[in-house]
Formats: sequence, structure tokens, C-alpha cells
Amino acid sequence: MEKMRLMLVDDEERFLSTTKKLLAKKGYDVLTATGGAQALEILKQKNIHVVILDVKMPGMDGIETLKEIKHQFPLVEVIMLTGHATVESAIDGLKSGATDYLMKPTEVDDLLQKALEAFEKRLRLEEKIRLAQTRKFMKSPREILRGS
Repeated sequence: MEKMRLMLVDDEERFLSTTKKLLAKKGYDVLTATGGAQALEILKQKNIHVVILDVKMPGMDGIETLKEIKHQFPLVEVIMLTGHATVESAIDGLKSGATDYLMKPTEVDDLLQKALEAFEKRLRLEEKIRLAQTRKFMKSPREILRGS
């Protein structure tokens, strides 16, 4: 099975470095970005499965970044993360395509569990796409018999 590749996007350097180290100790490949524009650049270069995205960031905020990720990379699963959660920002994020929502501070194990659930969701979606593509090119037994 393919190994999950994760990206943390947050303007708090300490959160990024600490969380990255803790996830790396558990054997996960983690990239980090300090803002939305940097995250989008990394996504263009690397195959990332799950993004943990802070809502409140200077410049391009989390909701704007989420919308752009979903526009450019629709299969990337995004989990919103904030220390300033409001019902409105949670609803905005979920409406815009976020898989889930976490409050800061969050335990690394909780973050990892949400990321693994999002990764499994992505794998199921990729499998559905593969099956649909296969069906498109396969002939039914009736078509095969008619052709002979």
C-alpha cells in the first residue's frame, strides 16, 4: 500500500517544526509550508495526499488556500486547523471541500488519526476512478460476442 504523504501549512514555525518531528518519529513523510502560496507551489512539485491547513494566516488565509487547492488539486484531502475556531469558519471550510476540522492545540495522535482517515478516503476515491476508467475501455460479453 502507498504511504501517506502529508503537508502541514501554518504560519507558526514552532508548531510546524514540532509537529513535523513528532510525525517523522512515527514514520511519516511530512512537508511544511508557512503560507498558502508556498503550499500551492509545493503541491505543484510533490504528490501530497493530505494537507493540514491553518485557517488564520497572513496573506492568503486558510479558506482561500483551501479553495485554490481544491480547484487545482481536487484529490488532495484537506483538514482545517485553527486556534480561532468559529462555527462560521468551520462551515465555510467544510462547504469549500475540507474533509475535517481540528482545534488547536490538538494532540499529534488525533491529528494523525484524522489524516489517516482522509488518506483512506482518497484511496477509495482513486480506486473508484480506476474502476470507472477500466469499465470505459472494457467490452461487455455481449459486445465481444457480437464482434466475432
